[in-house]
Amino acid sequence: MNVNIGGVISVALFYCLILAVGIWVGWKQKRKFERMRVVSGANRSENIMLAGRDMGLFVGVLTMTATWVAGGYINGTCESAFTGGFLKCSTMAFGYSMSLLLGGMFFAKPMRMAHKGRGYVTMLDPFQEKYGSRVGGLLFLPALCGEIFWSAAILSALGSIFTVMLGLDNTLSIIISAAVAVTYTLFGGLYSVAYTDVIQLACVLFGLLFCIPFVWTHPAVDHEAMSQVDWLGTIPLSSVGSYVDIYLLIILGGIPWQVYFQRVLACRSPQQAQYLSYIAAFGCLILAVPPAILGSVARVTDWKNGTEYGQDITTPEEIKSILPLILQYLTPKWVSFIGLGAVSAAIMSSADSTVLSTSSMFVHNIYKTVFFPKSSEHHLVHVMWVSIVVSAGLGTVMAITVNTIYGLTYLCADVVYVVLFPQLLLVIYAGNYTNTYGCITAFVTGFTLRVLSGEQLLNLPAVLKFPFYDEETLEQRFPFRTFLMLASIVLQLIVSAVAKNVFVQGYLSPKYDVFKCFDSNSSIIVAIDSKLNSGDAKDIDEETFFLNDSQPIPLRQSSK
Repeated sequence: MNVNIGGVISVALFYCLILAVGIWVGWKQKRKFERMRVVSGANRSENIMLAGRDMGLFVGVLTMTATWVAGGYINGTCESAFTGGFLKCSTMAFGYSMSLLLGGMFFAKPMRMAHKGRGYVTMLDPFQEKYGSRVGGLLFLPALCGEIFWSAAILSALGSIFTVMLGLDNTLSIIISAAVAVTYTLFGGLYSVAYTDVIQLACVLFGLLFCIPFVWTHPAVDHEAMSQVDWLGTIPLSSVGSYVDIYLLIILGGIPWQVYFQRVLACRSPQQAQYLSYIAAFGCLILAVPPAILGSVARVTDWKNGTEYGQDITTPEEIKSILPLILQYLTPKWVSFIGLGAVSAAIMSSADSTVLSTSSMFVHNIYKTVFFPKSSEHHLVHVMWVSIVVSAGLGTVMAITVNTIYGLTYLCADVVYVVLFPQLLLVIYAGNYTNTYGCITAFVTGFTLRVLSGEQLLNLPAVLKFPFYDEETLEQRFPFRTFLMLASIVLQLIVSAVAKNVFVQGYLSPKYDVFKCFDSNSSIIVAIDSKLNSGDAKDIDEETFFLNDSQPIPLRQSSK
C-alpha cells in the first residue's frame, strides 16, 4: 500500500501542534507551581494528578467533553446511525449524557466535598478510607483493567484508521501516537492533558462539520431515498431486554471511571464540579450530531456504483470502519485529511486521559498508600513519571499484539458496571450499612457471575444462561448485567448486616474478625444500649460509658 504523503504531513502538523501546546502548558504550570510551593507548600504529585485543584469551568467542561467524545463515541454514533437509526444511535449519545448528568447530581458533590471540602485525590480513596488500604486497593484491579484496555482499544482504532487512510504501518502509527500523548502528559500532568483537550475538541467539531457539506453533495448520495428510509429504527421485541441492559450499562457504568473523577476532583469547588458535569453532558449531545449526520447520509449512498470503493458495505468489518470510509470516498482528498485530523484528535483526547488516570490511581492508592506511605514528594513524582510511561507501554503493546482487545474492553466495561458501580454507590450513600465482608463477597461474586455469563467477542461460553437465552445466536436476551449489578448491591448489604450482627452480638469472638471491622467493645456497648432502651439500667449515663476507668466510649457508636 502506497503511503499518502499529503495525509502524513497533515497528521504530523496536527501532532506537532498538540505536542507544542502540551509542553508549553506544562512549562507554564511548573513555574506557577514553584511560586505556589514557596507560598503555601503545595503538593507536587497532587498538582500533577489534579492540576492544583484550580481547573476553571471553561477548560474543565471542554476537557470532560473531549474525554467522553472519544474515537469510539464518534465512530460508534456514526455506525449506529448507518445501521439502526435513531433508537440505536441514541444509546451512546443519550447514554453518555445521562451518565454525566447523574454523575453530577449524585457523585460529584460528595466526592469533592470529602475531607472538609478538600476532596479526595482519586476515585478509590473512599474505598480505602472505609475498607482499609489493602482491601480498597483490590478495587484498583477492575479500574486498572478498564483503563488499560480502553487505551489499547483507542490506540488500536487509531492505528487502523491511519493504515486505511494513509497507508502507514499499523504498529508504527500506534507507537508514534502513544509517544506523543506520553510526552506532553509527562511535562504537565492534568494541566497539559486538559489544555490539549481544548485544541483536540475544537479540531473534532470543526473537522466533522467541515466534511458534512462535501459528503452531502457527493453524486453517489441518493437524496430522494432519504424520505423512504426508516430513520427511527426498530427494536425487536426479543431484543428489548438487551437494549435496556446496554442503555443502563452506558449510563450507570460510565460513572465509576477515574477519568471522570479526575476532572471532578480538579475543580475549585463542589458546585463547579456539578456544573462541569451538567454542561459536558449537553456538549456530548451536541457533538453526537455531526457523526450521526454522516452515518445517515452514508446509509443512502450507492457505494457500489457511485464511489471508488466499488462495493456495498455489508460485512461487520466494513460497518465498523464506516466513518473512515466516508471520509476517504465521499470527500475530496484534502478534505479527508481534515476529517482524519478530527477523528485522530478525538482518539488522542482519550488516550492521554487514560494514561494519566491509571498512573494516578497506582501512585496514590497502591504505591504510596499500601506499600510506601512515607515516600517523599520528590520520589512520588518520579514514580508518577515511570508509571505514565509503563501504563502507556502496556496499552501500546496490547493494541499491537492482542486481537481480542475490543472483547476485553467490553468485558471490562461490564465488570465496572456489575462490580464497581454498586461498590461506589454503597460506599457513598450507605457507608454505615456496609463493611469489608460485604465488599469482598459482592466483588468476588459479581465478577464470577459476569464471567460465567459469557462474552461472544472473547469466545467465552455462557455457563449461566438467563431467561430468553438464544441458543442459535448464543446471546443473552435478558438484561443480565443490570440483574447482576442489583444482585451485587443486595448481596453486599445482606452479608455486611450478617457479619455485623455475628460479631457485635458476640456470636463470634473478635479474634475471628480478620478484617478488623468491629471494635472489640462493640458487644459490650450493644448490651448496655439494649438495657438503656428497655429502661433496666437507670444509673448508666446514656451519653457515655466508662470501661474500667479508661477513655469514655460513646454509646450507640457505629462499628468501623
